[in-house]
Amino acid sequence: MSSYVIVGDGIAGATAAETICEEDSDADVTVITEEREPLYNRINIKEFAKGKMPEDFIRMHEKSWYEERDIDLRLNTNVWKIDPDEENVVLHDGEQIPYDKALLATGGTPRDLPVPHGDADGIHKFWTFVHSRRIRRDLENADDAVIVGAGLLGIDFAYALAENDVHGRYLMRGDRWWRYGLDEEGAEIIHDELRSVGVEPVFGEGVDRFEIDRLGQVEEVVGTTGERYPCDVAGVCIGLDLNTELTEGTDAEADEGILVDEYMRTDDPDIYAAGDVTEFHDVLIGERNINGSWDSAMGQGEIAAKNMVASERGDDLEEFSIVPKYSVSHFSMPFISLGSPTKGEEFAARRYDDKDYRRLAFKDGRLVGAVLIGNVRVVGQLTKVIQNGEKVEDRQDELLEEQIDLDAVAAD
Repeated sequence: MSSYVIVGDGIAGATAAETICEEDSDADVTVITEEREPLYNRINIKEFAKGKMPEDFIRMHEKSWYEERDIDLRLNTNVWKIDPDEENVVLHDGEQIPYDKALLATGGTPRDLPVPHGDADGIHKFWTFVHSRRIRRDLENADDAVIVGAGLLGIDFAYALAENDVHGRYLMRGDRWWRYGLDEEGAEIIHDELRSVGVEPVFGEGVDRFEIDRLGQVEEVVGTTGERYPCDVAGVCIGLDLNTELTEGTDAEADEGILVDEYMRTDDPDIYAAGDVTEFHDVLIGERNINGSWDSAMGQGEIAAKNMVASERGDDLEEFSIVPKYSVSHFSMPFISLGSPTKGEEFAARRYDDKDYRRLAFKDGRLVGAVLIGNVRVVGQLTKVIQNGEKVEDRQDELLEEQIDLDAVAAD
């Protein structure tokens, strides 16, 4: 019987646990998580914060799910270190859990804003179910809010404000939202959407400090321009620090994330990694990549698990290769990020009408990513072009047609 220890019970870790059980019915599987509840849908916590979805719809696994599969689930449990010499995962209370193969699916931790009073009451991160509950509670009695961070999590926070009738100001250091994925024209569609729901984008603005009342509650943001923004609630959505600490003392290496190959292996043959924490070899773009999408994490968890079992048996390994998708459901029109739209060296974009836009990202002549606003019916065709990996830099006009003819794209 082989023993597998998985650190992390997000979608990557939970998928890996389920896959190991399917691949090896005699496996001894332990899942360890710092969270106090089993797997929930991290994508849908934004709907809970908006007041649009009850808690029961967010939960994905009950404890019984793990019991039925003979998975030893350890909630509220911290891992101190990995001991590769003894092949043990060592918990903070000193307990040692032996492994033949270990999987690190430890995700990331939301970054703090290192300014005075950055940890005051009423200042929120937006990453876990616990965060979502606190946000929903505080928004019930709020009138004004400030958001910091021009990315996808900031948009989620913005629409939580809108659905709770809270006026918001969205501070962005650059000149537009998601400036690495959109040009000015595409971003302006999103800016108009924000304004229409009562959230005002403020460009070229950062945070100098938070002001608090005598009880320690945030009451104002002072911007780097000196402007003051009254608020009852603030959202700090400035990205993640990936939880790579458990690689210390092992042969597994980490840079921004844990370095893995296309099989989800680290440099330690018995340690794998999957999900947000990985900096993986992306075969579609030919370089390291970090991708925090749900389908990428799920796919990595499945591939890692299959390869952990296969390596124990001496079987061939399976390569991880998918085109990830991330959609935003808040807007009055569809929005999808496809592949790696921020990894391009060249870009081509077209705006078709007020709420219909497409931006394509190319690297070495190949399509590696796209952002679609409005017309998303071409997602399937663009996915195939990315997967094929053919040079299509001279087919930009065809790829920007409202309806894509794949035969025309592939023509000599």
